[in-house]
Parts: sequence; C-alpha cells; structure tokens
Amino acid sequence: MDAVRVALLREVLAGTQWPAAARRFAGALRSSVVPRGGGLLLVGTRQYEPWHMAAHLVDEAAWSGQPELAPTLVRHRVDAGDPAHLAVGLGRLEAARRGETLLLVAPAAPDPGLLERVHDARRAGATVLALDGGDPEVRGLAHEALTVPGPDHADGAAEIDIDTVQHLVSAAAGENCVPAPRGPSRFRDRLSRLADQLTAPPPPRW
Repeated sequence: MDAVRVALLREVLAGTQWPAAARRFAGALRSSVVPRGGGLLLVGTRQYEPWHMAAHLVDEAAWSGQPELAPTLVRHRVDAGDPAHLAVGLGRLEAARRGETLLLVAPAAPDPGLLERVHDARRAGATVLALDGGDPEVRGLAHEALTVPGPDHADGAAEIDIDTVQHLVSAAAGENCVPAPRGPSRFRDRLSRLADQLTAPPPPRW
C-alpha cells in the first residue's frame, strides 16, 4: 500500500482509535527493533500467514533507511524449492534470544504448539509483540499487543479488519526515521523517491 493510499485510509478512519493505536504499536515495534540492530521475526498462525505485512515492512525498511525493520518471515510450512526469504520454518523460534523481537499476527487463537514456542522465545529473552483478535493467551504472552476484534466479536460488526491494521502499522513503523545525510544530493534524492512512491502503481508482492 503506497503513501497516498495510507493517507486516504487514515482520513477514512479519522475519529476512530485506529490511526493513533497503529502509531503507538508501530512505535513499540520500532523502539524494540531499531536500537538493538534488528532481529525481527514475524510469524502468523497455521491458518493465517502475514506475508503481506512482511513485504510492507521490507518496503518501509528500505524507504526509511532503517534496515532493522525488515523481518524474517517464519512459516509453518516450508516446501522444497522455496526461495531463501520464504524458507524459514518454526524452528527459528526455538533459536530466538535476548535482543530479538517476535511479532505474532494472530487473528484467531493459535494452536497450542505455536503458543508454546512463543512462550519459550519470551522466556529466552525475546520481546514479544502481537497483533491479535482478542485471544487472552496471546495477550498474556505479549509485552505489547494491539487487538483487532474479529467479525464475531460480541460488540457487533468489526470496525476494521486485521489486514487493514497491518497496513497502518507497517506504514507508521517507517515514519519519523529519516536516514542520516550522505552529501548535498541526499535531500533531492529523498524528494525524487517520494515522487516515485506517490505516482507509481503498487509493486508486485511476494
């Protein structure tokens, strides 16, 4: 989702909690990852793989000059012949250690095996963040969580879905992260890239 579409989305959601909530959560993500030099693991549930958010964070990492925001997508199923960036299995969570950040995207309750791996990663010192649908076990594991109630929430129809919140969070994660100047042309380069970003169609995703 490019900058224009994010701006339009924020305008539509003005007056709701979501733009500010997404910025707060993105700030927690950025403050966990950037000062430590990276180490962001992104994992979903067996039924929901957040590959789209992974692609957006890669884009934001490049645009903001903060490579630490680029995640490692951890997958429940890895097939022979998958490219390297799509070939990281759940065993990677077992290797998570202090200084790394684990972002769990779980619209519905994860299976117990995944929860156990996330718990082990937290116990090993990893910071756990969660975009969740309201599962209490997920929230109990997370140092920071942003809950997006699903369509079956008791309060009625959902105001927003978790895919839309992922767009808001990934865009906000790259904000206020201006790269250090690298010479007289740096400002002009940023303006040129911004113009390209605003006028080009969305690039193909993973």
